[in-house]
Amino acid sequence: MILNKRPDIERFLKGPDGKIRAAVIYGRDMGVVRDRGHALARTIAKDPDDPFDVAQLTDGDLDADPGRLEGELAAQSLMGGRRLIRLRLTSDKAGPDKTAAEALTRHAAGELNPDAFLIVEAGNLGRDSALRKAAEKSDGAAAIPCYEDEPGDVARLVRELLAKDDVGLSSDALNLLVARLPKERGVARQEIERLALYLGPGSGAVATPADLEDFFGVEPEASLADAAADAFGGKLADAQAGLRRAAQEGEAGPAAVRALGMHLGRLRRTLTLAKAGAGLQEAAKASGVFWKQEREFLRQARAWSLDELDRLQPEILAADKACKSAGSPDQLIAQRLALTIAGRARRLGL
Repeated sequence: MILNKRPDIERFLKGPDGKIRAAVIYGRDMGVVRDRGHALARTIAKDPDDPFDVAQLTDGDLDADPGRLEGELAAQSLMGGRRLIRLRLTSDKAGPDKTAAEALTRHAAGELNPDAFLIVEAGNLGRDSALRKAAEKSDGAAAIPCYEDEPGDVARLVRELLAKDDVGLSSDALNLLVARLPKERGVARQEIERLALYLGPGSGAVATPADLEDFFGVEPEASLADAAADAFGGKLADAQAGLRRAAQEGEAGPAAVRALGMHLGRLRRTLTLAKAGAGLQEAAKASGVFWKQEREFLRQARAWSLDELDRLQPEILAADKACKSAGSPDQLIAQRLALTIAGRARRLGL
């Protein structure tokens, strides 16, 4: 069966249905995959690192011995507890995928040790993956796709991790951090842990946006955010300079297009809130606008309209798709998009 709705996934991770004997957790964001794998493992086994009741395998183990996985699934617990088998697939080889699919099918049908549980953590399994197909078709297995975290998920992760060290963020600082964190959960987690050390574990500190300035420093993401703001403000030369600087810092075209899309999203949210009756400055803060950029952002918000932003949205989506095509001149695509946005901003009087 397939579990792709967040509430269903969270319920499953806290306590799988008794008829489910296997779970295939996969997706591009390996940080989310690992977090969910760890959460499920803690539910199944008292000690997920117990060498007697837990077997940990990789695709290399399956390459060396294709029968190893079924052997582990058929084995009984040495200590009388529930047996857990964890398989991590890090390559896209067809061999381990097929081997895992065959073992999962037999195990889900109850042919091996019915008290054992199999957790497979994998990358982005395509529709042609035998393992993914087997998990989706079986009533005794769950296929759990993992997507990039939404802002609300990131905010929750930030609050949970910082709370462990008795530090926190004001609402404005939280919005700012969420907007600036990398998309991949594993990298984001490292940044949050670094922030906890910066604030002082156990200090009870609650940081404001101003407190985060030194923590952020000058990063590629900051260059892209500045470039996006310059484009929507009609400052073409500054926008192009920011894109070139970000490229030198290692950011590719898709990241630049994403930054432009995020700025559009903040403008749209701000205008939507203002249309619903909020003050423009209040709406900008609610949209995660950093206080140092507030004056320029409000200038842009007074010039752009929801209709203008809606007309621009398809061009950003098209540029994003074009950037991700093999062999595409992604930097040039991003610069052309910035040129288009800056040109429209100038026609709006910016």
